[in-house]
Amino acid sequence: MSSPDGMSQVPEPGPRPSAQTHVSAGGDTDVIGIAPAGAAALLEDVVPADPFGDDIVAKARNLIVRYPQSRSALLPMLHLVQSVQGYVSQEGIAFCARQLELSDAEVSAVATFYTMYKRRPCGEHLVSVCTNTLCAALGGDAIYQKLQQHLGEDGKPLGHEETAGTPGEPGSVTIEHAECLAACDLGPVLQVNYEYYDNQTPEKAVELVDALRRGERPAPTRGAPLTDFKGAELQLAGFFPEDEQTYRAEVDGPSQAVETLRGAQIAQDRGWTAPVLGDVPLPTLSAEGEKK
Repeated sequence: MSSPDGMSQVPEPGPRPSAQTHVSAGGDTDVIGIAPAGAAALLEDVVPADPFGDDIVAKARNLIVRYPQSRSALLPMLHLVQSVQGYVSQEGIAFCARQLELSDAEVSAVATFYTMYKRRPCGEHLVSVCTNTLCAALGGDAIYQKLQQHLGEDGKPLGHEETAGTPGEPGSVTIEHAECLAACDLGPVLQVNYEYYDNQTPEKAVELVDALRRGERPAPTRGAPLTDFKGAELQLAGFFPEDEQTYRAEVDGPSQAVETLRGAQIAQDRGWTAPVLGDVPLPTLSAEGEKK
């Protein structure tokens, strides 16, 4: 706003708050609210409670004492943050930094390096479609494109790490194209919250995400029973039920497949064995520094 003489006026507090607040920040920045100095009371209704309560602090301390150097606990602690919020927020980065006596920049460097740490809120379920070379050749690209179209709205395909539904709410699904999921013998494959669904087709993948959106949890091809994304993150952080029966029910599951063991089975049936390797002497250096 300018005065009649063309000079810009200094904004002053007044009874007419702006309908919008414009802030120079990207999608990865959490802005709770902006107010003039001394107006913190105006934000009381919009500032959420601290999600990292005493129970989460206790888990963080539990992680720290597992390592000789406290900073080594950063990776599982970032998974712990995701188990609370469904992604790694700026608030979560600050939490990790405080617990580990690191700078926010140090934590951010790690959180932005690894693709398992999400910078936007995820759905109840994270669907990862392998689009690396072999799975892509076997149909992984077609599966991913089919899910993009099926979960998109108004003719717009759902993009990488975008969510169908409201993130965190029941039935919401986030999709991503993933690099090799280490299951080439069972491709094309996808994962839901890091549990495997092997030998997929576009039609089977659509049936799977539709079941997830209805609140169902189809059994993975192998591995542990399916949980939600936050539950999987808590396990990746290193926390499991203390009761043995519950632990076995939630974690145990077959991890091997017939295809995976086929080569070993053929070798056993035919009596094939690998040659025994003897000790190989290490090369030595001559006086001139050359290998002998």
